[in-house]
Amino acid sequence: MKFKPLAFIINIAITLGVGALGGWATAQSVKTWYPTLNKPSFNPPDWLFAPVWTSLYILIGIAAYLVWVRRDKIVHFPRTVAIYLIQLILNLAWSFIFFYLHEIGFALAEIILLLLVIVINAITFYKINKWAGILFIPYIMWVSFATFLTYNIFILN
Repeated sequence: MKFKPLAFIINIAITLGVGALGGWATAQSVKTWYPTLNKPSFNPPDWLFAPVWTSLYILIGIAAYLVWVRRDKIVHFPRTVAIYLIQLILNLAWSFIFFYLHEIGFALAEIILLLLVIVINAITFYKINKWAGILFIPYIMWVSFATFLTYNIFILN
């Protein structure tokens, strides 16, 4: 398949846009509320989150592009897009629930649902393009860690 640079950029821009909105939701609380929480010893330093999430959003965008270029061959393309969009919405929602609303318990329930939908998304993408599914593995690993971290923050607070 021929590389489509505009589609590639748009797919990455969508995920980075979601990340930017999430960053907006977290910006104030990272300075004020989050430092007051009891956190487990394995809590990463604050500076690590932005580069990790930026890298993940780029990988997610690349995966979406790999699926998008095959859209004409996908029987259930609208369903695939719906799963992808639900995953992005849940990703964004977690930032608002945890950092903006300060609802740790609700954020824990939501991130468990997010992780499930990410796995479904990865499997769906893998069936369309092996690399699109594989690119979701770091995302699954990070959100698994974030789920464990959220659980521990919930227990400690």
